[in-house]
Amino acid sequence: MKPHHRIFGVFFIFSMTMGTLLSRLPDLQLRLGLSEGQLGLLLLTMSLGALFGLTFSSPLIAKLGARTTAFVTVFGASLMYALIPWVPSAVLVAPLFFVAGLFAGALEINVNLETDRHEAKLGFRIMNRAHGMWSLGFFVTMFIASTVRQAGISVEAHTFGALVMAALAGWFVFRGIENAPARPDAHEGKPPLIAFPTLGLAALCLIGAAPLLVEGAGIDWSAIYMRDVFGAEPFVATSAVTLFSLFMAVARLSSDPIVDRFGPRTVVATMLVLAVAGLICVAIAPNHFVALAGFALMGVGCSAVYPLAVSAAAQRTDRPASINVAALGQLTFVVFFVGPPLLGFVAQAIGIRNSYWAVVPLVIAALLVVKALPPKGPVLSEPSPLTPQG
Repeated sequence: MKPHHRIFGVFFIFSMTMGTLLSRLPDLQLRLGLSEGQLGLLLLTMSLGALFGLTFSSPLIAKLGARTTAFVTVFGASLMYALIPWVPSAVLVAPLFFVAGLFAGALEINVNLETDRHEAKLGFRIMNRAHGMWSLGFFVTMFIASTVRQAGISVEAHTFGALVMAALAGWFVFRGIENAPARPDAHEGKPPLIAFPTLGLAALCLIGAAPLLVEGAGIDWSAIYMRDVFGAEPFVATSAVTLFSLFMAVARLSSDPIVDRFGPRTVVATMLVLAVAGLICVAIAPNHFVALAGFALMGVGCSAVYPLAVSAAAQRTDRPASINVAALGQLTFVVFFVGPPLLGFVAQAIGIRNSYWAVVPLVIAALLVVKALPPKGPVLSEPSPLTPQG
């Protein structure tokens, strides 16, 4: 495997294990006897864990290296996801969610930093493809979960199977990971213990947060939405997440050449408009066909936005790239976890259909600051023209 393909594998394997648990949220909700608001509060513990991981893990990642960090974070989080269905109460589940969030936050820094460094080494964009592997992992997982849930296979067996898959595939993929060299123009200062965003990162944080809120709404709540609004069977309900993930994966895997041609700013603006259209479709859908179309639009609309924000943050030269990536992640990746719990409270108060309207203002706000992204430009400071693309 090529070195950057191993990083793609980290994205794919982790998303499959995380997606397995998220695909069973409707079943966990019923088993634990939780309302939408209570389920949202439970998910908030994973948000807090992610925040701690994003804030404090940068020095530890630098010490452990990319390979060890990949092993620890993916296997650690996968083990937590496999243990959660065995715990009988929400109070006892919360610490497992928190620890899983810790691992996820550290993994977020590790894979994005390594992807950016591989871009600099290769001479062409791979950030969207890397995140496309995350979306592809969710698609594969949700496709399998649709059949697994319809067949009545237990949550315990389903999540344990995902853990075994992660262990086998991870051992093959992760053992060959080596740290990519830092960018030639990278800041060489000593990283601080805690990564906080700077004023210069504020607009990028907003641009990165909007699609992750859309993604959280599409992944965490779509199956419950289809069940509660249209009374859909498990296969159809889970198909909403499957469709969302499929369109998101296809858009991410194919968008790098489009970004090279039209520039990050134009691509992000177009995709955010599509995300708004998808959210409105879901909010007003008269039947499940329109709702599924809305989820597909949401998948395309939030596909390349976050990866492009990460690339822009990593290429800033005001401080080490790992710190800028971590700082961006604190305010964006956490939204991926915090957003769904907040939407759960909104859904409980005014209905799950109306909760999708609550996402629209943040996406519009991100549209207003897209000028923070470069209109065009190379991904590298020192290109490597002899390196084949792939």
